[in-house]
Amino acid sequence: MPSTSTAASPQSPSHYVGIGASAGGLEAIDTFFKNMPPDSGCAFIVVQHLSPDHKSLMLELLSKRTEMPLSRATEGMLVESNHIYLIPPNHDLRIFHGKLLLNEQDRHGGINLPIDIFLTSLAEDQGDKAVAIILSGTGSDGTRGVRAIKEKVGMVMVQNEDSAAFDGMPRSAIATGLVDYILAPEDMPQQLVSYIKHPYANKADRSDALLNDEDSTNGIFALLREKSGLDFTYYKPSTMVRRIERRMSVNQILSLRDYLRYLERYPGEVETLYRDLLIGVTNFFRDPQVFKQLQEKWLPELIERTETGSLRMWVAGCSTGEEAYTLAILCHEVMLNLGKLLEIKIFATDVDREAIAIAGAGIYPESISADVPANYLAKYFHRREKDFLIARHIREMVVFAQHNVIKDPPFTNIGLISCRNLLIYLQPVLQQRVMELFNFSLNAGGILLLGTSETTGEMGDYFEPLHHKWKLHRSRGRKRRDVLSEQAANFDIGTRLSRPASMIMGQAYRQNLHEEERLLDRLLQGVSERYLPFTLVINERMDLLHMTGDASGYLRFPSGKMITDLSRLVRKDLAIPLATGVQKVLKKQEEVHYTNIHLHDAEGANRTVNMHIIPLPKTKAQDVLLGVFIEEVVVSDQSRPGSGLTYDVGKEAEQRINDLEQELQFTRENLQATVEELETSNEELQATNEELLASNEELQSTNEELQSVNEELYTVNAEHQSKIAELTEVNNDLDNLLGNIRVATLFLDQNLEIRRFTPEIAHFMRI
Repeated sequence: MPSTSTAASPQSPSHYVGIGASAGGLEAIDTFFKNMPPDSGCAFIVVQHLSPDHKSLMLELLSKRTEMPLSRATEGMLVESNHIYLIPPNHDLRIFHGKLLLNEQDRHGGINLPIDIFLTSLAEDQGDKAVAIILSGTGSDGTRGVRAIKEKVGMVMVQNEDSAAFDGMPRSAIATGLVDYILAPEDMPQQLVSYIKHPYANKADRSDALLNDEDSTNGIFALLREKSGLDFTYYKPSTMVRRIERRMSVNQILSLRDYLRYLERYPGEVETLYRDLLIGVTNFFRDPQVFKQLQEKWLPELIERTETGSLRMWVAGCSTGEEAYTLAILCHEVMLNLGKLLEIKIFATDVDREAIAIAGAGIYPESISADVPANYLAKYFHRREKDFLIARHIREMVVFAQHNVIKDPPFTNIGLISCRNLLIYLQPVLQQRVMELFNFSLNAGGILLLGTSETTGEMGDYFEPLHHKWKLHRSRGRKRRDVLSEQAANFDIGTRLSRPASMIMGQAYRQNLHEEERLLDRLLQGVSERYLPFTLVINERMDLLHMTGDASGYLRFPSGKMITDLSRLVRKDLAIPLATGVQKVLKKQEEVHYTNIHLHDAEGANRTVNMHIIPLPKTKAQDVLLGVFIEEVVVSDQSRPGSGLTYDVGKEAEQRINDLEQELQFTRENLQATVEELETSNEELQATNEELLASNEELQSTNEELQSVNEELYTVNAEHQSKIAELTEVNNDLDNLLGNIRVATLFLDQNLEIRRFTPEIAHFMRI
């Protein structure tokens, strides 16, 4: 039994190397395996773009370059070390629990991306034991796979553009900024062997040494903060250690202290480590069931109950913007289906400045066609050479900004927050802080979307679960905390976080502040009727915020839905001077005083009032507020000359109002006619646009098919050229042999026709 165990253990690969190649990749693969030792302990899975109608010669050609056994992948085949596996034609390849799985390719489903399909499954199945190698090829196949490999702390090699026959695939992979090595194929094997033999790469000597070396760890975090302004001290240690270990393996460094010195000596490595720690792996419509739930149920509900004409959303940790644009597309689709148009503004934020720049450009490789449904791709993207550009009206719905959700002030009045796969990288105290900020930002009934591995934690009482599997929650609408929990509020990362004062003030100070507010409220209630005129506090939109005194003679509250617009609440005689005065105060920032405003009661009685409007003091962070004071004038006071403007709405003013109303009606009629003409033109343009879109889809599909066929033909041609070269060598060797053996020999076929002969036969026959 012990011998059986010993014999079986070497067959489990130390690393799984996925090699992706397309046009021009045969030579690179040949060179790679010619220099690769046969006993590395790795397994190699080669994925190419192959013609479905041609039998690949790769197995026969490659067997002459390496001593490792070669096999064409079959369903359920167990991957063993020191073996090479080749993808069969007309199939997609995946790996699950170390076994290869085959699926027939859908030749009519758009662009075929077999390299992305395999590398993504390899990342999920093998994690940090996965290695991706991208060789020569056109297009961008492999780019999504590279991101997936890096997310799981794998390693990525790419052929340099100078040595590649076609640099499309290498260039697209390098553009991600996630590549560890950019090398010629002949240099890759040596670097790969050095990487897999590193103690941290093969886990032979992994321990708690990194966590215990606090001085070196703090030194690394200090360099990162100096470079980027972001402090990783309170991110999850396990995640930080894995990323640092991987960079140490790439650079062949054994101790953390040596790696700290290396960072100090080479600032470029600090940037590389920073990008490794901030890997944001995302794609359009990631976890399609989540977005299906949003589109079918929660977004329609959110849009239908929005009555203000605008809806704000927040995508925290947006990376390169795919999720934000996905949300914008779905919102646009839902609004079209409901026939309700809102001004939707999606704030997409991330700490990574480069990721924000990519997201803002809105340009993505053609590999997104594997994620975006074909109808959305044609409707919301424009083809630009080998890339896709997001449509302008979708781009304008999203505002990208560099923002640290941990330390920067949150957005407010948010209807939906999406924060997926960010909290898992934070320690519990930071998770608590972020969740409290989200609770502060969300409107009552707002939607919160988290990653599948994340929870609301101690903030569960503030959110109602909507879907446990997809982690959809709704704000319960409870009174949001004015301050953070004591632990989160007093939390310090290096230096004190820049947050509003209300979040960091002590408990005693907050209690004193509340006592002072209650005291002032009691004072106002006590003196309002005796010493103060009827007083209103409004904002610049004329929303009524506060009122003291008897409102019975001045305000009328209509039945039905509650409104706060003061211009619709005051009596008709007060509406015009109030609106005029507010506009003057806002424009000139000076107080306005009107006298002798006549009010006519329903019973026929007349009253005269004075109105005083003043701007209230404010700080930079506060809204503009106005105070409106209305005081009834007694008969004896009317004879006094007032210091304000005498307001008299006479017959001329009434006639002017009538004229303005007629002019407004005329303008409305003209506007309606113009709108109808524009609608007719828009329908015609829309019909033309749909025809052009349909034609564009057909041309795009044809172009993709031609490109795919061209790559397959190039691969077949390369194999044929290699085979012809071999046959030429064999033929030359045979001619040299026959010409030098000095034996009279005659070769005949089955019809006794001469095929070959040696020069010596001329002595016996006339040939």
